[in-house]
Amino acid sequence: MSDFEFTQRMTIGQYLPTGSALHRLDPRARIVIYIVLLAAVTFTPGIWGLVFGLLVMCVGLLWAHIPLRYALKGLLPPLPFLLILAIMQVFLHPGGAAETVFFQLGPLLVTTGGMAAGGMILLRFAALILVLSLSSFTLSTSELILGLHRLLRPLGRIGLPVEDLVLMIQVTLRFIPFLMQAAERIVKAQASRGAAWGKGSGGPLRRARHILPMIVPLFLTSLRRAENLALAMDARGYGAATERTSMRELHFRAWDWLAVAVGILLAAVILLPMV
Repeated sequence: MSDFEFTQRMTIGQYLPTGSALHRLDPRARIVIYIVLLAAVTFTPGIWGLVFGLLVMCVGLLWAHIPLRYALKGLLPPLPFLLILAIMQVFLHPGGAAETVFFQLGPLLVTTGGMAAGGMILLRFAALILVLSLSSFTLSTSELILGLHRLLRPLGRIGLPVEDLVLMIQVTLRFIPFLMQAAERIVKAQASRGAAWGKGSGGPLRRARHILPMIVPLFLTSLRRAENLALAMDARGYGAATERTSMRELHFRAWDWLAVAVGILLAAVILLPMV
């Protein structure tokens, strides 16, 4: 039965209200911190910057009272794809004159630079996944939307449709868990009618062919839900008001400013070319 439980395997997108100090920060502060950390682990040039970024993510998870074992489960679903990318980088990396060649397979070389490049890919993607996981663990959808709306509000003065942009983000975030739940229901319905699904259904190619019958009903279900959402928004008069209001008001405190400053400092350390 575990083969049908897609949502249990995916930790990204799960909100865990542990009541930690990180959860009590202003949503705008958390959004800024996660954005700068995400940019830092994306563009850091050195391997030690990535290692330090992973350490920062682990400390952040512990600060948020999130079990590391649960957070690291988010690395398992994309692991085969990441390994393929790392192997391709190892064999396709152009070897330099100063690099040591481990072995040669025709035109393909495995050098120290290629091994380092493959390790960089694994570490970079692991850091990115942990940043996204930490942000989803500590930011609820309502907090994320409210914080983005407050951060992007000044752009509305130059004519950018901030309300529509925030709504698009909100709808996208709402549809991700819906698609996973709909996929679970479709797979269980097909399996109950005799469709081969699960670990005993053959190799990877055969399992990939079994996914194809799920795409069409999932696509139709998504279109139906999108149409119902559009009708509901139209019935409730969306777009009639020039500016939306919120029942909750955000206030930046000294603790929030300090957290943002620490996040920017950590991002700067990650970006340092220590290697």
